[in-house]
Amino acid sequence: MILLGIIKFRSYRDWFSTLPVFLLLIAVIIAGNSEIIHARLLNVGEFLWQDYFTLRADIPIPDCNRDPDIEAELTKLEAESGGIGELKDLFDAEPFDRQAALISLQNSRLLCQEKHALAQQNQARITPAVIIFRALETSVAGISLFALEKQRMILILTIFICAVICTIKQHHIAFRSIVTIQEHYVSTIAQLLGNIVMLLSACCYTTSIYQSATVVGHPEIYLLLIAGFACLSAVNLYQLIKPQQYHNAHKTSDSMLHDMLTIPLYIFMSFFVGCYFFLIENHWAGPAIFFSLLFDQAGLFLNIGLYIWVGMLLKRTQIGDLVFKVFIPWRMSPEILAFVALIVMAVPTAYTGASGIIIIAMGAIVYEELRRVGARRQLALAATAMTGSAGVVLRPCLLVVLIAALNKEVVTDQLFSWGFKVFMTTAVVFLVFVMLTKREKLHLAPVREAFKPFLRALMPLIPYTLIVLLISLAYIYLLNVSLDEFSAPVILPVIILGLIIYEKFFVRLVQIASPEKDAHKFEYTIRMASSEASIHIGALLLLMGLSFALGGVIERSGILSNIPDTFASVWLTLGFLILVLVIIGMIMDPFGAVVLVSGTVAQIAYNNGINPVHFWMITLVSFELGYLTPPVALNHLLTRQMVGHEETAKAYLEDGCFWYRHEKILLPLVTMGTTLLLVAIVPVLFG
Repeated sequence: MILLGIIKFRSYRDWFSTLPVFLLLIAVIIAGNSEIIHARLLNVGEFLWQDYFTLRADIPIPDCNRDPDIEAELTKLEAESGGIGELKDLFDAEPFDRQAALISLQNSRLLCQEKHALAQQNQARITPAVIIFRALETSVAGISLFALEKQRMILILTIFICAVICTIKQHHIAFRSIVTIQEHYVSTIAQLLGNIVMLLSACCYTTSIYQSATVVGHPEIYLLLIAGFACLSAVNLYQLIKPQQYHNAHKTSDSMLHDMLTIPLYIFMSFFVGCYFFLIENHWAGPAIFFSLLFDQAGLFLNIGLYIWVGMLLKRTQIGDLVFKVFIPWRMSPEILAFVALIVMAVPTAYTGASGIIIIAMGAIVYEELRRVGARRQLALAATAMTGSAGVVLRPCLLVVLIAALNKEVVTDQLFSWGFKVFMTTAVVFLVFVMLTKREKLHLAPVREAFKPFLRALMPLIPYTLIVLLISLAYIYLLNVSLDEFSAPVILPVIILGLIIYEKFFVRLVQIASPEKDAHKFEYTIRMASSEASIHIGALLLLMGLSFALGGVIERSGILSNIPDTFASVWLTLGFLILVLVIIGMIMDPFGAVVLVSGTVAQIAYNNGINPVHFWMITLVSFELGYLTPPVALNHLLTRQMVGHEETAKAYLEDGCFWYRHEKILLPLVTMGTTLLLVAIVPVLFG
C-alpha cells in the first residue's frame, strides 16, 4: 500500500527522491529483523525437534555397500598387493598383511552401516511439519545472508542516491545557504571541481586494483564509486547550465570570501585531500582509498541512515509537541525549560547515535517551544545546538558501540556506566550557567495549580507508551531480543512505524488540526519523511566519507607520529590530548574521528597511563566541544539548517551585553568546556 502510494500520481522527482531510498532502508530493516527472526527460529526448531540442525537438510543415502563380501574383498586386495602390470618388477614386493586388511574392511563396513542408519533415521524424522518449518527457516536465513553479502553495495547506493538528491536540492552542510545567483555559481563550480577530484581518484583506484595481481573482491563497489561521483559531477554541470531561480537573483555579495561560505564542507575536505595526495604524495588513488574505508563498516553506516530516517519519521509524529505540552502547565522560565529540553532530548540522542541526527530530527521543535515560553533567540539557538550533546554517552549510543568494536581495551558496559556520570555532570554544569546568566527572576507554577493540568497533558502520551511497550515486549518474548545498542537500529523503525499507524488511523483530532495537506495520510507521512531523510543521509554520509579521507591525510602526513610516546607528567598528557581531540572534533564527523583516534591518539594515552575508559570519556566530550566550536561548529550549522537562516540572522540583532549577543556560541562552549575539564581532571585527582 505504501509502495503504491509513493508511485501513484507522483512526478519523476518525487519518485527519485523517495522510492529508491525507501526501498533501500526497508531492505536493511527486513535484513536486520530476518537475522533476529532466524536466530529465534533455530531455537524453536531445536525445542520442537531434538538435533534440529541435522534435519535442516536431507542426508543423502550413502553409495557404499553396507554388507560387502569380506572374503572376496580380501582376495582382491591380496591380488592387487603383488603389483600392477609392468611396474611390479620395479618395486620390492611387501608381504600382504591379511589380518590388518581384514580389520580395515570390517571397520569400513561398520562405518558404512552407521552412515546408512543415520540417513534412514534422518529420512524417518523428516515429517511434513519439519519440511514446512525448515523451508521457512532456511528462507529467512537466505534473506539475512544475502543482505549481509550485499551490505557494501546497499550502502554505496544509499550514499550516492541520497547525495544526488541533496545536491539537486542544494542542502549540503555548509557555513551559509545559497541565496543569490552569484553564490550559486561559486558553490556549484566548487562542487563540480571537488567531485571531479574524487572521480579521478576513484578511476585511478579502480584501475590500480584491476592491474594488480590480487583477486578483486566486491568489484561492483569500485564501479559504483566511479558512477556515483560521475553523477554528482553531472548534476553540478547541469546546475551551471540551467541555474534555478533565486529571490535575490540580482543581489551581489560583498566579497568572494562571503560567497565561498556556501561551498559544502565535504568539498573543502576534497580539495584539501586532493591537494595532499595529488601534489605531495603523487598518489592519485589516495582519496578514494580512504573514502572506501567507509564500506568496511557498512552495517554501522547503514544504521546511521536508519537512525536519520527514524528521526524524520519521529519529526512527522505529534510526540515532540505532546512531550513539550506536558511542561506548559508548569509555566517554566526559559532557562528551566532549556535545561529540561537538554535532559529530555538526551534519550532520543542515545537511540539515534549522534548529536547531529537529533538536531536534524527535533531541533525545530525544541527551538519553537523555547521561543513560545519567551526564550531569547540566542538562548534558544544555544539550547537547540546542545540538544544532543549530553546524550552521546548514554546507552545505546551507536558511537560508543563503534568505540568498543575498535578498541579491545574497553567494553560497552564500562563506557555506558561512566557515560551516565558524564551526562549528569553536563546537565548540572548547563543548569549552573543558565542560572548565572538569567535575565529575569526564575518562575515555576505552584504544584497545586499545575499538577492536574500536568496529568491531563500526560494522558495523550499513554497510548504511545503502550505501543512502545507492546512492541518491545513482543521482541523480548517472541524473538528473545531486547532493545539495546545492537538491536535498536532495526527495532526502532518498527516502533516508530507503529506510532505513526496509531496516529494516522486512530487520532482523528490530530489529523484535522494538522496544517499540512494530506498530513492525515499514512503514505504521505512516510513519503515526506523518506524525502527529508534522503537529503540528510546524503549530506551526512558524504561528509563522513570525506572525513575518513581527511583522517588518512592526518595519518599519512606523519603529524601524529612526531608526537612523543610519553610525556613528563599526566597533566601534560591530558592537556595535549584535549587540544588534539577538540581540533579533530572541529574538522571531522564523530564516526570518522573515532576511527582516526582509535589508531593513533588512543595508543599515546594508553602509553602514558591514562585509563582507557577515562580517555574515551574525554574523547567524546572533546568531540562535542569541537562540534560547538567555531569556525566550523557543525552542530550550529545543523541548527541553522533546521531553524532557518532568517531566524538565525534575527538573533544577531538582539540587544544586550556581549554575553547575550553571542550566547548561542558562548553558552555551549563554557558548558562543554567546563564539563571537559571536570571529566579530564577529577578522575586523576581522586582516582
